[in-house]
Amino acid sequence: MLTHDNFPPLLRVRGLGKRYGDRVALQDASFELWPGEVMAVVGESGSGKTTLLNAIAARAKPDTGQVEFLDRQGCMQDVYAMSEAQQRLLARTDWGFVHQNAADGLRMDVSAGANVGERLMGLGERHYGRLRSTAQDWLQRVEIDATRIDDTPRTFSGGMRQRLQIARNLVTSPRLVFMDEPTSGLDVSVQARLLDMLRQLTRQMQLAVVIVTHDLAVARLLAHRMMVMQRGCVVEAGLTDQVLDDPQHPYTQLLVSSVLQA
Repeated sequence: MLTHDNFPPLLRVRGLGKRYGDRVALQDASFELWPGEVMAVVGESGSGKTTLLNAIAARAKPDTGQVEFLDRQGCMQDVYAMSEAQQRLLARTDWGFVHQNAADGLRMDVSAGANVGERLMGLGERHYGRLRSTAQDWLQRVEIDATRIDDTPRTFSGGMRQRLQIARNLVTSPRLVFMDEPTSGLDVSVQARLLDMLRQLTRQMQLAVVIVTHDLAVARLLAHRMMVMQRGCVVEAGLTDQVLDDPQHPYTQLLVSSVLQA
């Protein structure tokens, strides 16, 4: 994880704001993220977590603020100054997006292998043998039996679908991945297996990750740093263990105490 002043951040977010009518969904959100670093964004439903994630990932343009991403040539690029075509290329190469509902991030009626290979085909790979071999390798990396390569996601369990979605995103070796409640709705044992896999993959690939979660245990397990949001505002931010073990803001204290009492 690179956080030294001599290195530029991979992602720089400045003063993001978003309103829906009279409702302030996001207000003056700012942070920086370095290669290999995992940032958790936590808070209750309606706190602005997903609005922030979508604004960073160029899925919902903010009303104010700036999102900059460090390209492979070492230059900071303004994401919202890019053309739609440039944003789409970024989304299928250097970025990944893991949805809460895996069906939103998969093509449910094509095979598991085609789901994984599609992003590679988008980058110009056309050799069937290489596509299939890479897909098999990634299915195994996310703990899906390679013999299921020709099965569609509709035949998979919830946990398998989520692992397939992760393989689909990581096959192009992105440098930044957005995750929106990736363990929500899964059984506890399935969650634990998925989290262990995510922790290994983020370390092996030196991925930078922004993960939205309402589960503080997920944040503690995966994230180096965390931000706590309430009513569209970041009310506390810092090292994950520091924030969870010694919360300063009353809202963070309430979140932590509610977990302890559960």
